[in-house]
Amino acid sequence: MAGDMSDTGTYYSKGVGLIYVFNLIVGTGALTMPKAFQQAGWVLGLTTIIILSFMSFLTVTFVTEAMSVSNALLKKYNRMNHSINEEQDEINEERPLLLDGRINVQEYQTSPYDISLKTELGHMASLFFNRIGRIMFNLCIVIYLYGDLAIYAAAVPKSVRDIACTYKIPHNASNCNNTELTDDEPCWSGSTISRMSMYRICVGGFFLLLGGFTFFNVQKTKYLQLITTASRWIAFGMMITLALIRLSKDKGQGHPPLADISGMPNLFGVCVYSFMCHHSLPSLITPIKNKSRLYTVLGCDYILILLFYLLISFTGIYAFSEVNDIYTLNFLPDPCNDNNNITQVQFIQYFLALFPVFTLSTNFPIISITLRNNLKTIGYDESKPYTWFVDRIFFPVITLIPPLSVALATNQVEFLVGITGSYAGAGIQYIIPAMLVYCARKQSYLFEEPNRHLSPFKGTFWVIFAVGWAIVCMGFVTVNHIISGE
Repeated sequence: MAGDMSDTGTYYSKGVGLIYVFNLIVGTGALTMPKAFQQAGWVLGLTTIIILSFMSFLTVTFVTEAMSVSNALLKKYNRMNHSINEEQDEINEERPLLLDGRINVQEYQTSPYDISLKTELGHMASLFFNRIGRIMFNLCIVIYLYGDLAIYAAAVPKSVRDIACTYKIPHNASNCNNTELTDDEPCWSGSTISRMSMYRICVGGFFLLLGGFTFFNVQKTKYLQLITTASRWIAFGMMITLALIRLSKDKGQGHPPLADISGMPNLFGVCVYSFMCHHSLPSLITPIKNKSRLYTVLGCDYILILLFYLLISFTGIYAFSEVNDIYTLNFLPDPCNDNNNITQVQFIQYFLALFPVFTLSTNFPIISITLRNNLKTIGYDESKPYTWFVDRIFFPVITLIPPLSVALATNQVEFLVGITGSYAGAGIQYIIPAMLVYCARKQSYLFEEPNRHLSPFKGTFWVIFAVGWAIVCMGFVTVNHIISGE
């Protein structure tokens, strides 16, 4: 991982940084939140999401503190190298001190803890962890990325399938009380192709169209990010507005329970996944120009995100009697009664249904290439470089096969989000930040200056609490899945 300042080399204000963090966190997880909320009940859901938002903020401060110590260590190492080069009279003043950074000697005159170098999680792991720790870190990242790809590989084909399949349940059918079509229903009237078969055809087409990018290198463009962000907020705004209109007309159909403990495992995983930003935090925090009161800004961000999740969840669970695992699908035409549609405007119906298709499809190649590169680093030995076949064919293939297999086996997106968040997501969001800040604090004795980016949660208690919380939650999820037979 590079110790770079930013991808563009530009700085921005704290307000812009707040928006970037908000946009990063609010993504795919928001589409599965209402279903998980409905299953767990509104009181239990409200309590859980408040606790998990706090836990996520806690470990965000851990990552930020670890970044500041990493910066101090890197600057110390560069000072030493700079002195050695001067003594050897070999220094080139045109060359930066870090090959992949944008820092100069003048920056060392400020506090060593100033976050001016972008130190990714992998970079910090290489600084603070031993060999076993680095292997465990890479495995956690790889498992999380595999889960991410499986979620995308199921969500996009499922959305396409539900748009393509036009079969509607007859009004006098016994199963018309449940407006959610089953996978065994035909895709079209009189067709022998079931909805599940059509879904699997869409999965195959999805991998044929986008899987090939894994064999190459692509970069997300600035304009693609802008289009994706704009479409996201138009879609979320439409969904919240339509649900509020239905509720204002007393047409709400939802009657969620107060609490249902059986819905907790998926809700935990969905919440962890929905508050995930830790793996990309260095790219967003480093370019912020003025980092004073940084934790106040991040805290405000988390409060806004929490309120947004509560708004979309509560409007969803009270507006609909049955919430789909991909919330946008609730805005498609009702399979039993057209008069029950939340909107009669076909453009809105299909825009919302296609929203996951476009936004998730643009991210799939980026994530698959990131996973491929992480797989390469796990067993890489500089003395024995990979052959062309292993590098260009083998690694892309093993990147694609697991998520393809999972997507073909199930289209339960909420379940995939829950599993990914409950295990690998909990590792990235709780355990890795706690271990990073613990190891970083052991290095702080090398510096006399106080660390102005020290986490508000200073004691070792909070580190132990974060790790213990993750272990207890993962244990609870595992036991619940065993008992329920899932």
